[in-house]
Amino acid sequence: MEAPAIVEDIVLDIPADTGVEAVEDKHEGFPGGPSDPSVLTLYADHVACSVWTREKRLELKLSSHGRKVHSLGRPVPAIEGLVAGTRLSPLIACSVDTGDRGLFSAFVEQWHRETSSFHLPVGELTITLDDVSSLLHLPVIGDLHAFEPLHVDDAVQMLVDLLMVSPESARAETTQCRGPYVRLQWVHDIYERRCQVGHWTAAAHTYLLHLLGCTLFANKSATNVHVVYLEALCDLSMTERYAWGVAALVHMYDQLNNVSMSHNRQLGGYITLLQCWIYEHFPSVADSTAEQEYDEDSPRACRWIATKKTVKSIRTPVYRECLDRLRISDVCWIPYGEHREVQDFHARSCYSGLLHWGPVAVYYRPERVVRQFGYTQTIPAPLVDSWVSYDDIHDRWMHYEDHIVPAGEVCVVPGACSSDYMDWFFRISHPFMTPGHALDSPPHGHAPQPRVVPQALQTDIPHVPEPGASSTSAEEPRHVVEVCDDIDERLERHLSLGVVTPGSSTHEVIEECLKLAKSVTQDHLVYVRSRRRRRTDQT
Repeated sequence: MEAPAIVEDIVLDIPADTGVEAVEDKHEGFPGGPSDPSVLTLYADHVACSVWTREKRLELKLSSHGRKVHSLGRPVPAIEGLVAGTRLSPLIACSVDTGDRGLFSAFVEQWHRETSSFHLPVGELTITLDDVSSLLHLPVIGDLHAFEPLHVDDAVQMLVDLLMVSPESARAETTQCRGPYVRLQWVHDIYERRCQVGHWTAAAHTYLLHLLGCTLFANKSATNVHVVYLEALCDLSMTERYAWGVAALVHMYDQLNNVSMSHNRQLGGYITLLQCWIYEHFPSVADSTAEQEYDEDSPRACRWIATKKTVKSIRTPVYRECLDRLRISDVCWIPYGEHREVQDFHARSCYSGLLHWGPVAVYYRPERVVRQFGYTQTIPAPLVDSWVSYDDIHDRWMHYEDHIVPAGEVCVVPGACSSDYMDWFFRISHPFMTPGHALDSPPHGHAPQPRVVPQALQTDIPHVPEPGASSTSAEEPRHVVEVCDDIDERLERHLSLGVVTPGSSTHEVIEECLKLAKSVTQDHLVYVRSRRRRRTDQT
């Protein structure tokens, strides 16, 4: 497999990530976080920075093609075998009709391209290859497709060869689309004509191009599809060799990377994947509707109903506030337990490194979200290399066993993390979106939940001390009220995250200690005797 022409080694336009290691330079940080911007290096241009400073931000525009897929329907019997052989047929039944703009807008504000993950008050989560496999039943094993940019003349020839249209028709269509694109409605019409005359291979090519343009490779135009995706369909007997699940993930990550920047507000990609992922992992956030007759033999995305009747018009600020109140116990970290008999977990989901589809390359970092695999989350290691070729990416992917995230400590409680993880995360992230954590009304049916409120410095930058570190020098004694205030804050955060089971002996001890700390910080039920007075008493 060769990299695209012209360049052998590609400098990928992806910011290098960092983890445990601290940078030498002292950073100023941002109001609301991160106080240490060495990880979120693009935060100044991120939508979260704009929202926090109260800049006007409209809800996202969405490109949803669920109704187009349903309108075309299942392939005619004559090509069902050809379509099924590509392993893309699960996409036919997966697509939701209506996207939730407010929900997507709130989650996009939490997405960061440097880590390929959502940064939430409970830590990081992301869409994994296991999510794609379970939700869409697409293969996550196979080749990554490398293709070169397509010239309009080559696009015309490809349409002539594979869709059996005239050169004049292909030229007119690409001219109207101003490039190597064709309208989805035009593809729909060509499919019907090929079926009418019995050109079944061309009909299969046309059907699959329409399906991919409405799902995995949906773009911001909302009307057309790039002709280059026909290249992977040239030989239908070989199409199954591709890891289509990787294609879905790469394109979704790429769309999230773009729309999370403050100057963008249109989300492309397969929004069914993102919407159903949210439904599965965040049942307390999204007011979702499940299909009562859902069968586990079907992709998990088929479990969810999203139409104009079921998707409520909840505005972004309400979802934003709900995410700010999120606790560890509110997240469904491993939602596919009953689905494993149908779609088993594959070790490739734990592959760590770059993935690409065509010229688009993204970081896939499962080590940042091991709680989604049932392991205790620790501070992730820094990313070390960013100078790679497409051949290198493909070679590492095919030898994935050498790049698997090591298995850590199995979670006793879902969502558990190491003792130093949350302190580190609050330092390098921006987990809250509501300045001051204003108590707005939560979404319907959701009771208010305790918050994680890090103590703020005078600069309004949330500050979470290093474990065991002191906010003052070793030579300067700390006042007892200040110490109890630190204890109060840490205990509050520990309870708010839901790590300790309510009613347990540990939970009761923490509550008692919290009461003692509050008796000092709030009720002032304490007096402090100075050293000089104590010596006088002793004499």
